[in-house]
Amino acid sequence: MRILIWHVHGGWMDSFVRGRHQYLLPTTGARDGWGLGRGGRDWPDSAIEVRPEDLVRESIDVVVLQRPDELAEVERLTGRMPGKDLPAIYLEHNTPKSGQVPDSLHPLAGRRGIPIVHVTHFNALFWDCGASRTEVIEHGIVDPGYRYTGANATLGLAINEPVRRWRVTGTDLLPAFSKVAPLEVFGIGTDRLPGAVDIAGDRLLIGGDVPPGVLRDRLPRSRAYLHPFRWTSLGLALLEAMHLGMPVIALGATEAFRAVPPDAGAVSSDVAELLATARLLLHEPEEARTRGLAARDFALRHYGLGRFLDAWDELLTDISDVNEKEFLTEGSTP
Repeated sequence: MRILIWHVHGGWMDSFVRGRHQYLLPTTGARDGWGLGRGGRDWPDSAIEVRPEDLVRESIDVVVLQRPDELAEVERLTGRMPGKDLPAIYLEHNTPKSGQVPDSLHPLAGRRGIPIVHVTHFNALFWDCGASRTEVIEHGIVDPGYRYTGANATLGLAINEPVRRWRVTGTDLLPAFSKVAPLEVFGIGTDRLPGAVDIAGDRLLIGGDVPPGVLRDRLPRSRAYLHPFRWTSLGLALLEAMHLGMPVIALGATEAFRAVPPDAGAVSSDVAELLATARLLLHEPEEARTRGLAARDFALRHYGLGRFLDAWDELLTDISDVNEKEFLTEGSTP
């Protein structure tokens, strides 16, 4: 198939574009959210950069939408309406962001002909999608290989914008963990952390915003991976840390309890329990290694690339078949 999709979530796209299809990525000189293209990533040749103005002449089998505004943009650029004369799927990466969360109505709730695909069961549970068809296709990760050393008696984290997002990312919890072990924090905006949290300089190491390849080498040098997020769909960095062979200490919120089995570390809403596990892993390197191996085994079985791509192939085929039947029916109606 030829799939139109914007490069919105680089980590998720890194897996999606490794399927057996062609992926048309709108690309502009600005390389912004509406034209990032490949974004300099090492993706297969089947991930094709296309100028938005050329989409009207492209053969497109299905569009995978990720933002409500894309509905109008697709129609403007292609002359085809998603869900009516162009098969479409809406991919929901995020948890509800505002209002009374259990009552959060999804922007595409009730939209005929466009199924909503959630990346976690937690998302599907908390978004009110009305009568829309909903599916869950859990994340799949390109296996970076076992790279764990745990040589550094530190806790590693990957958090984007930890100061701006604060309680969402559990940034307010970091001082307590820093008393157990120094923290090495990677991600966008981490350079602002030293002036925002009450942590001694030698207990806070700023890894910064580094390329994925560098992160995969440096992160698993820490003894364990810390995931203090209160409200997130499910951080891909968590799943990647598990693939790397890192034991995990995760706040028991959103989808973490499903992603991290008990023998892979600790998941709890009791911060004291997490601090106790952190102390254990810091003082027992072999225990940390054993739990990290369990984390990797679970991640490979439940969040592997093959399962992810197979699930998407099944849905894409189903959507195309359904739309083809609807078009034929409409075309034969007097």
